Amino acid sequence: MASIHVAHVAVPTQAGLSRSLVLLLATGAGLSVASLYYSQPMLGVLGADLQAGDRLVGLVPTMTQLGYALGILLLAPLGDRYDRRSIILVKAALLSLALLLGGFAPGIASLLGANLAVGLTATLAQDIVPAAATLAPESQRGKVVGTVMTGLLLGILLSRVVSGFVAEQFGWRAVYLAAAASIAMIGVVAWSGLPRFQPTTQLGYRALMGSLVALWRRYGALRQATLSQGMLSIGFGAFWSTLAVMLHSRFHLGSAAAGAFGLAGAAGALGAPLAGRLADRRGPEFVARLGAGLTALSFAALGLFPLLPTTAQLGLIVVAAIGFDFGVQGTLVAHQTLVYGIEPGARSRLNALLFTGMFMGMATGAALGSLALAQWGWLGVVALATTASTAALAVRMVRRTASA
Repeated sequence: MASIHVAHVAVPTQAGLSRSLVLLLATGAGLSVASLYYSQPMLGVLGADLQAGDRLVGLVPTMTQLGYALGILLLAPLGDRYDRRSIILVKAALLSLALLLGGFAPGIASLLGANLAVGLTATLAQDIVPAAATLAPESQRGKVVGTVMTGLLLGILLSRVVSGFVAEQFGWRAVYLAAAASIAMIGVVAWSGLPRFQPTTQLGYRALMGSLVALWRRYGALRQATLSQGMLSIGFGAFWSTLAVMLHSRFHLGSAAAGAFGLAGAAGALGAPLAGRLADRRGPEFVARLGAGLTALSFAALGLFPLLPTTAQLGLIVVAAIGFDFGVQGTLVAHQTLVYGIEPGARSRLNALLFTGMFMGMATGAALGSLALAQWGWLGVVALATTASTAALAVRMVRRTASA
């Protein structure tokens, strides 16, 4: 990282990014957001070890997501007010500490508190993405954001696979401790290789938070992107939150096998840089519509599920997961490219609003997906995901101006 050591000077907004710096940003985004999902595949082992019932254990990922939603809304806007490098370094240190507390938690209550802190500080990812958009030249912003977002989504999708394997081999505490070490390493490399950023506003915290409302009211393009991405996230959340239950009941597959399906989604996520380059050439509006349409088509294809033999059913899940993960990721890259171009001085706040809507959609999808699975089975989940993603496409088809 010595070739990009500019830690003590502010760099111009349009300075280019070296490959090593883009890799640092993508890895940091992926590892930080992965902290939100490590607990999910190992809840059974964790509950038995801490002698906690299913309801209490189920609160572990809930507290993490709650902390993340609060952190996006309350902390992510600070990137416009303070040097993003300083924020990234502080959050990396605090996230590493929170993961350590989780790894040494003596009981379920302390683990819940640690996971709330993990969620709050894992918003480090939401400081990294605007940093990448700020450093990237305008002509390459879609490509750079797409690459960093690939790292972020790979963190989401692969975290379940990794934590399931590590927990099975070394215990659930090892997952938290290894995660803490990985974030600490990112912090050290960021301290060495990440440039300083000039604040874009001098607003106090109360005024900064009040400006979120003003931005939401002012920009129709922001509202449109947030609503569309939120609808796509409903389908995404519904699918991934119910897949393990369906695979266990229908195919008698365990959590490790269910986590392995995340590899299919990861394959779709690898197409994000392609979506970014396409957004640079054809425009983000085209990519947003294409991605939403592909997502709706992929979910709809799962409606063929009962007509196929068992092996083909599993194959269909893999193909659909690749398709809709690429669609969701491509649309997100396009929406970020759109939103970041609205008001460059407010990128952290705009990003906070977009991702708040996205994670509200995921939480809603998880809740509705569980209800749909209980009431109408797997086809109910498919219908929910298809309807939500079709609605996202419909929202995207409405033409608006950025200031409408």
